[in-house]
Amino acid sequence: MVKAKYQNVLDLGEKLNIQNGDVKEENGVLHVTGTATNQYEKNQLWDAIKAAGGENPADIVADIKVADTSVYARHTVASGDTLGKIAKHYYGDAMKYKEIFEANKDILKNPDVIHPDQNLVIPNLG
Repeated sequence: MVKAKYQNVLDLGEKLNIQNGDVKEENGVLHVTGTATNQYEKNQLWDAIKAAGGENPADIVADIKVADTSVYARHTVASGDTLGKIAKHYYGDAMKYKEIFEANKDILKNPDVIHPDQNLVIPNLG
């Protein structure tokens, strides 16, 4: 029953290719463990958990680790992307494009010029 409630979380974990993932149900509580690639993916899982169970769900316990804590995420530029659009996606704020530009000065010379297939670091914001 509780597993069905959180099926979208389990599906997302599969889609994100969560490593060492494990799911057990004990006494009506779902226990989920695994390792996300980065903090952004971990946040996506937590958002899905909260969407299904509310802010403080009592029927799920999740221990999600992060493999790469040096960055918030990594992003491959797609056609039509801008740094502002990418910042809005990851941070909810297009003006954070400056932080993405600063973190990628090794490959970007101008914040207004990015190209498809460039791999950008999406930095942790402290």
